Amino acid sequence: MVTRINSSQDRSANVFAGKKSLLLDMNSTFMFGEDRFGDSEDFSKHYFKIGGTCQPEEINRIIHATYAYLDCRYLDEGYRHNFPSVESAVREVAGQKLGESEIDKIVTTFAFHELGHIPPDYVVALHELRQRFTLAAVIDIWSPKKAWLEAFENAGVAGLFSATSFSSDHGMVKPSPKPFELVLGQLGIRNTEAVVVGDSSARDLVGARSAGIDCILVGGAKHPDALESFGSLLELCRAIHS
Repeated sequence: MVTRINSSQDRSANVFAGKKSLLLDMNSTFMFGEDRFGDSEDFSKHYFKIGGTCQPEEINRIIHATYAYLDCRYLDEGYRHNFPSVESAVREVAGQKLGESEIDKIVTTFAFHELGHIPPDYVVALHELRQRFTLAAVIDIWSPKKAWLEAFENAGVAGLFSATSFSSDHGMVKPSPKPFELVLGQLGIRNTEAVVVGDSSARDLVGARSAGIDCILVGGAKHPDALESFGSLLELCRAIHS
């Protein structure tokens, strides 16, 4: 006999039974508006604000080429555990010898366009989730994490995460299980005591299951192997606190 979960309270109790920690994805889970690398973007605007000296056409070419270089490798399983840094990509595609100061400015400009924002209602949701669970974050980013740490601090969520994995620190990207295992080790918990929450079945779900961790999908993603699916992290939070 199949028991149907009729209320959000029963649904939450069933899904989160025995779970101590939420391992959160970031982009399109609680941060939005990221990865502004479309053809219409003028990267020179931010680049010149921080003192860059390359011509606008050249800086736009370099950043578009850097994004393309990294994007094709992000889809390549061969780079799952040794994903290149933005700095190395810039050096590869620049086509000219650039000084260290210029490379730093290009990397900083790339990070500015990669970075999203955390909406206020998601800040509230993260604080509410922290009341019940230990929070951690398993994050794929290409740029150095400095800008994200500042964004977390400015949004008032930096202290909510007991463990983090930023792929740009170690070159391991989802769906590798290793970033998830790294965070479990930092938390000192078993995989059965955690649940991954993310918007990608290909990266969050596959990576979580490879590490033996249950996964909940948000943002409209659905998969039969997911423990549950919610429209958003906000909906998940409401289900927990109803």
